[in-house]
Amino acid sequence: MAESAKARGTGIAKRSPEYIHKKMEEGKAVIALTTEGTWVGFCYIEAWEHEKYVANSGLIVSPPFRKTGVAREIKRKVFELSRKRYPHAKIFGLTTGLAVMKINSELGYEPVTYSELTTDEEFWKGCRSCVNFEILTSKNRMNCMCTAMQFDPAEDARKKAELTKTVVTEDGHIEHHRKREFEGNFKLFERWVRFKQFVLLKGWKKKEGDSGKKPSILNFLFFW
Repeated sequence: MAESAKARGTGIAKRSPEYIHKKMEEGKAVIALTTEGTWVGFCYIEAWEHEKYVANSGLIVSPPFRKTGVAREIKRKVFELSRKRYPHAKIFGLTTGLAVMKINSELGYEPVTYSELTTDEEFWKGCRSCVNFEILTSKNRMNCMCTAMQFDPAEDARKKAELTKTVVTEDGHIEHHRKREFEGNFKLFERWVRFKQFVLLKGWKKKEGDSGKKPSILNFLFFW
């Protein structure tokens, strides 16, 4: 996991082998294997604030199996496991990867501000190993290169009720159609994410060479 994060130029909350092993023993992990038993991928679950928030962490796919759709299947499985074990918890994540954001969107995640995430200090300590940690701290944990996304079961149920419409076809069958507002605007969101990351990184580089003066444009960076 650490090597993969390093190759992406980002970071990851480093965990000990013993910690990962415990997650497997507790049934809070998804392990992908071939029929011959070759390891393919992995992801695990962490709960915060007395199980009010849940994060699907450490998603990793073995290099020979990348770009095959395995990551999407692992994300689906760990999401299903999270919903089963913690049906009332909000499931959230921080990521810089647009591919992961796309998968999250398909699962029902929506973009949120950092203030809507867990306040558990143990979670935020995990960001210390990220190359962008100084940007995060400079913004008082209110913004960074990562995009925050969250699935809220209560909000999802409300939106399903509002956005689902019933259609009676000519042959008398009843069909239910649901349209998610955010999913239809993902391309626009992609452009916004790239812009946000560009401005943050540009602003940080300017700050480093400008005697600590913060560019004012960063004060207006928000995302919905």
